[in-house]
Amino acid sequence: MPNVGDMLEGKRVAICAGSGGVGKTTTSAAIAAGLAARGHKVVVLTIDPAKRLADSLGLEDLGNEPRLVDPELFERAGVEMRGELWAMMLDAKATFDELVRKHAQDEETRDRILQNRIYRQISNALAGSQEYMAMEKLYEIDQEGSYDYLVLDTPPSRDALDFLDAPKRLTQFIEGRGMKLFMKPTGLATKVVGRGSSMMFSVLKRITGIDLLSDLSEFFQAMSGMVDGFRERAERVNELLVDPATSFLIVCGPQGEPIDEAVYFHRKLVEAKLPVGGVIVNKVHYETDADLESGEVADELKKPLGKELAGRVAANFADYQALAVRDAANIEHLARELRAKSVIRVPHMDEDIHDLQGLLTLDGYLFD
Repeated sequence: MPNVGDMLEGKRVAICAGSGGVGKTTTSAAIAAGLAARGHKVVVLTIDPAKRLADSLGLEDLGNEPRLVDPELFERAGVEMRGELWAMMLDAKATFDELVRKHAQDEETRDRILQNRIYRQISNALAGSQEYMAMEKLYEIDQEGSYDYLVLDTPPSRDALDFLDAPKRLTQFIEGRGMKLFMKPTGLATKVVGRGSSMMFSVLKRITGIDLLSDLSEFFQAMSGMVDGFRERAERVNELLVDPATSFLIVCGPQGEPIDEAVYFHRKLVEAKLPVGGVIVNKVHYETDADLESGEVADELKKPLGKELAGRVAANFADYQALAVRDAANIEHLARELRAKSVIRVPHMDEDIHDLQGLLTLDGYLFD
């Protein structure tokens, strides 16, 4: 049977991708925890606003900088922590601000942009900000060289395709004709919007005290000196995606729709020539050979439970077996479509994973 250790052989970046509600954030955390427990220094980055990662790792909250998970938490769970586990949650706005600070020509330009009203409004949405900034943060941490492994949790798969295209879309934005037009010398913006619009802006300025046209002009001119830096950075971020040291792990559930999403996403990764490490299928129902409707097992159930309750248990088990048959067929279809030998099947748990003990239980299925 394959395991995550095999999938990440010779890698340093693991990107977990898949549709929503399939345990992607939990799987990312479990992979990172497993690698750290085995002696590596690992950081896991999530963009999940629900803060489930922080809760599962025993942290009150996570921010835009890595935080060390207390090794004692692992010891209390009966696991020796031989490495280090760090965790963080993406703040797209803060990451964008850091990018501006890096590429601004001087302190004055930096402050003009960061304090500009237009920048503050669009920095959370510019060119797929959350998706691109996730990769930007991953690239920044990778360049620091402080960690053996970087594990990234991503948006649901259709959004993850935006995530893959984010570096290209950012480049297209800063090289767009509209952007270049506004980056011309002062005064052109007024000509572009026309006299009528200029009068409207003047009225707004008198009423609100906000000079919107001036803010627009200042924003685009301040950004003009950063185009080359943004373009170069986007190219480097894209290079990290296709680097042989990066591995995409597709996470899905055994139901029909998540399986179809996984097949679709895998196809897009292959078309983009991105490295796919394997597939992790969560919440799988396993078939058994038990027969609760006849034979000794049925008789043994009737003695303590009575005929009626034993019948209900048998019916419930039959439903479970039907789910197991469905899961097996779906996973077989998935493996056939992906031509993948590396498919890890994680069984359906009695309870949702919400703490470190649960992550370590999941770790056993992922690594062992």
